[in-house]
Amino acid sequence: MNHRFLASIGALTVVSVVVLLTPVLISGQARSPTPKTWTVPRTPDGKPDLQGTWTNATVTPLERPRDLAAKEFFTEKEAAEFEKQAVYDANGDRRDGTPDADVGRAYNEFWRDRGKVVSTMRTSLIVDPSDGRVPPLTPQAQKRNADRTEAARRRGGAFDGPENRSLAERCLSMPQAGPPMLPANYNSNYQILQTPGYVAILVEMIHDARVVPLDGRPHLPQNVRQWLGDSRGHWEGNTLVVDTTNFTDKTNFRGSSENLHIIERFTRADENTLLYQFTIEDPTTWAKPWSVEIPMKKTQGPLYEYACHEGNYGMAGVLAGARAEERAREDAARKGSK
Repeated sequence: MNHRFLASIGALTVVSVVVLLTPVLISGQARSPTPKTWTVPRTPDGKPDLQGTWTNATVTPLERPRDLAAKEFFTEKEAAEFEKQAVYDANGDRRDGTPDADVGRAYNEFWRDRGKVVSTMRTSLIVDPSDGRVPPLTPQAQKRNADRTEAARRRGGAFDGPENRSLAERCLSMPQAGPPMLPANYNSNYQILQTPGYVAILVEMIHDARVVPLDGRPHLPQNVRQWLGDSRGHWEGNTLVVDTTNFTDKTNFRGSSENLHIIERFTRADENTLLYQFTIEDPTTWAKPWSVEIPMKKTQGPLYEYACHEGNYGMAGVLAGARAEERAREDAARKGSK
C-alpha cells in the first residue's frame, strides 16, 4: 500500500480522535464543580452564626505610622517587608540594648503570636479619620490626664499604693477584653457563643467574658458603672450591633473618661472571616469620633486558661519598697531639722 496513503490515513485518524475527544473533555470541564456562592450560616433561631473561636492577631498598628503618611493600603511586597520589620523591632531576643531594655522586652518571641498584616492590606486599623490616626485630645482631656498624673505624684509616685497600679498589671482586666477588642502580642483569641437572647464573648487574655443581652432592655442607670461598661445588642440585617456605655474612669481607654461610648459591629464576611468594626465616641476626650476595622480570622480552639498573677504577687514588694522610701525621706527630714 502507498506509504503516503497510509500516512494520510494515520493523520486523519489522529485528527478524528482529537475531534471526537474534544467534546468529551469540554463536557468534562463543564461538569467540574463550579464554586458555590458562600451563604451566611444560621443558628436554629435564624440569626447569623457568629460562633467559634476567632483571632484578631495582627502586626498592623492601630494608628498609621507617620512615615506612611497618606498611604492607606500596602502592596503585597510592602506588607511582607512591614511584617518582617515589625517582628524584628519587637524581638525580645536581640540583646542589643541595655540591661533595662532587655528586662523591658520581657518575653522572647517563643511566647508571641503577632500575626500578619490584616487581610484588607490596610496600613492602620483606624479607618476613620482618613489619616489613620486617633483624633487629638480635647483641652478638657489633656487637663484631666495631667491631673491624674499629678495626683499620682502627690501620693508618692506610681508605686505608692495599689490604687496607683493599672488593672492590667494586677491581672484584673486587660484592654483586649473589650470593648473595644484590640489585638495584643499574644492570646488575641475570642470565643463567641449565641443563644436566642444573648451573645457571650470570652477572651483568652486574663479571664473576661462579656454577656450581651439582645432583648431590648435599657442600659443600667447612669450611677452604675463597670470596668467593661454595660453592653446591649441588637441585629441589623446580618450584623450584630453592640452598644456599650456606663464605663468607669478607671477604664481610662487611651485617656478616655466615664463618658466613653462604643458601638461595635460583628459581621460574618466569609467562612473564615468575622469583620469586627467599632466606633469610639467621647466628646470630653477626643475632638471627634473615630472608627476601627479588623478582619478577625477563624482559629482552632479551645481557649486556654491564662493564669496571671504577677501584679498581685508583686504587690507586697511594691508596697514594701514604697514604705522603705517613705522611711528614708522621713529619716533625711529629721536629720536635716537637727
